[in-house]
Amino acid sequence: MRKIMLKNNLEVEIRKVEKEDAQSIIDFYNVVGGETDFLSFGKNEFKKEREEYEAYIGTVSKEENSIMLLAKIDSQIVSIATINSSQKERTMHVGTLGIVISEKYTGLGLGRILMNELIEFTKQNGITQKISLVTREDNVVAIELYKKLGFEVEGVFKKDNMINGQYYDTIAMGLFI
Repeated sequence: MRKIMLKNNLEVEIRKVEKEDAQSIIDFYNVVGGETDFLSFGKNEFKKEREEYEAYIGTVSKEENSIMLLAKIDSQIVSIATINSSQKERTMHVGTLGIVISEKYTGLGLGRILMNELIEFTKQNGITQKISLVTREDNVVAIELYKKLGFEVEGVFKKDNMINGQYYDTIAMGLFI
């Protein structure tokens, strides 16, 4: 566990996810899904049962090339950051990055802090050689951060998302460690 200060002087606790966090994570995802259209799911669309998600957390925690981090302020989840990696020999060198931040805490430097934590994890685990991520084409602030951290655009998935009848392209980005 580690504590850091955000730009607004709020203290954030960052730690690895534990099985006991499963229901809180499900609840968090179902709320933040309604705060932004940049996620792959909307409000109440994260359809996982607590037991199923506990098992998933248990599996991820045993993988040397995967990690789930939780950021909390005053015992409330404000962000979840992950590197999920295949355990197959041919693709285990690639970790897929995901970060979700509660709307109230965006723009305070938390995204950059968590990105750096995940990048450092991949450098230290001895397996990961590349981090991949996808984001919507109009997620300009996130794309700018990713580029500052060394990510490069690798491709575009045309009309990959449809929200309220409007199509959006998805941008695939990668960072070689």
